[in-house]
Amino acid sequence: MKKLTIEDVAQKAGVSKSTVSQFLNKRYKYMSEATRNRIAAVIEELNYKPNGLARSLKQNRTHMVGIIVANIDYSLSIQCIRAIENELQRHGIQVIICNADENAEKEETYVETLVARQVDGLIIFPTGNNPSAYSRLIEAQYPLVFMDRLVEGVTTQSLLLDNEMAVKIGIGELVRYGHERIALVTLPLGEHGITPRKERISGYKKAMEEAGLTLHDGYVCSVPKEELAAELERLLGLPQPPTALLAANDIALAEILKYANRRSIAIPNQLSVIGIDDAEFAHIYNPVITTIRQPAYEMGMQAAKIMLSCIEDNGSYVPITYRFPPSLQQGQSVKSPQ
Repeated sequence: MKKLTIEDVAQKAGVSKSTVSQFLNKRYKYMSEATRNRIAAVIEELNYKPNGLARSLKQNRTHMVGIIVANIDYSLSIQCIRAIENELQRHGIQVIICNADENAEKEETYVETLVARQVDGLIIFPTGNNPSAYSRLIEAQYPLVFMDRLVEGVTTQSLLLDNEMAVKIGIGELVRYGHERIALVTLPLGEHGITPRKERISGYKKAMEEAGLTLHDGYVCSVPKEELAAELERLLGLPQPPTALLAANDIALAEILKYANRRSIAIPNQLSVIGIDDAEFAHIYNPVITTIRQPAYEMGMQAAKIMLSCIEDNGSYVPITYRFPPSLQQGQSVKSPQ
């Protein structure tokens, strides 16, 4: 049986090969709806399957995009990746997902591997530890999008939360209930200052000052996940312990809730808690935890659209940093202090 070609489709649909090619690449700008429907009907009738390899070689494209995530454990990472994958697949692009485990060397290896595989672009949640690798990509006009984090000295398309605003909303909600002794619980800044953690710490200090509250020594807990329980023990054992905790991400929130359960600390009767990142477990915990939501799915969708635009423009773009607004998700984990 003769292998079907794009020419067979064009001939039966009564259009040029170029028009069919435009259709297959979802470029409908100058194509009437009647022409689109006719080509689609012929493709279905003939059961035509485009030769992906041939298309890639001809267009110098693989119709694949690499996603390198700093830490796949975060709910933000998972939600963003789901949105990116859904949007890119709608445009016939598959994704390769790599988890760098906050390891800069691992991330660099993934960058080299994916570029060698000729992916059409990279969406990176950067470890923030290797600006020269990113700069080489930008100089080569390689489609590159950053998610969640910025890297000093590197300018590219970047999408992240308005982190200072997120903290300000959380502090404002706790102050509304009369809290004055409020602590921030976060993971370490890292050698180069991971953007959300750095901005949330600075946002905490600004929000406390704006609310006219005292910045107590030792109220900013910035330690690895494995040390958070011991740090909470120290914090709540202070002569003047905080009456409320603001968890800077979902991992910190999970450790706070586990600690509270082990110590039989009643939330919110004994301790008020708010978490940044709208983690699923916050909604099934009893009581439901008040959170500051990142529009993670929307961020992922926007990242995919920007990547598609970068690919079409062959990596030529004006670098823009997009900041997304956080929103308060009311739960039952905040109460006026005793």
